[in-house]
Amino acid sequence: MKRETRNVAGDVELREVEGGGAMRIAGYAAKFYRESDPGTEYELWRGAKERIMPGAFDDAVAGDDVRALFNHDSSMILGRSKSGTLRLSVDEVGLRYEVEPADTSVYRDVAQHLSRGDVDGSSFQFSIPPDGERWSNENGVEVRQITKVKLYDVGPVTFPAYASATSGLRSEDLDQARQRRNEWAAEQEQAAREKQQREQRLAEVDARLIDISKKLG
Repeated sequence: MKRETRNVAGDVELREVEGGGAMRIAGYAAKFYRESDPGTEYELWRGAKERIMPGAFDDAVAGDDVRALFNHDSSMILGRSKSGTLRLSVDEVGLRYEVEPADTSVYRDVAQHLSRGDVDGSSFQFSIPPDGERWSNENGVEVRQITKVKLYDVGPVTFPAYASATSGLRSEDLDQARQRRNEWAAEQEQAAREKQQREQRLAEVDARLIDISKKLG
């Protein structure tokens, strides 16, 4: 499964740890689609949109070993779910993450960038299993619903590109989405052909039955 990346602007912050002192990095790595909020539906390309559906992260939060990284850089690790230094949760808004404070240069630098407002976006990297998406057509617009993911990392990013009406996808992500869309379209065409063939066979059987009935009658 190829990895894809999505970003959310303006959804990461520093939160004071209970008892004072250290600050915890926290934010939403992804937001679920809500019909009332146009900003949660993203344009893949003209005539095609993407929605991250509630429940998409349930299995990942329960079982994936996820890293918290800055800018998806494996050399800039902030935390890890397996070690308990990264906590993931899902609410009605989306996928939320919290990173425990660490006495490392990477953590201190990222926290400083956040406190200054130099960094204010989050991102997550994922892949989609075969049963993890649905394509449909709504009034001439192709819609990709992401329903299940394998999650690799979450964390702050310097250039969050997710915004209303644009997903800021990388070219390889777009190519993959188009390929999966084309596979879906081919499946729909095949299903339509098979349905037409079934209807034709049924019509032929009906015609033969009518002919036999006339001969007997």
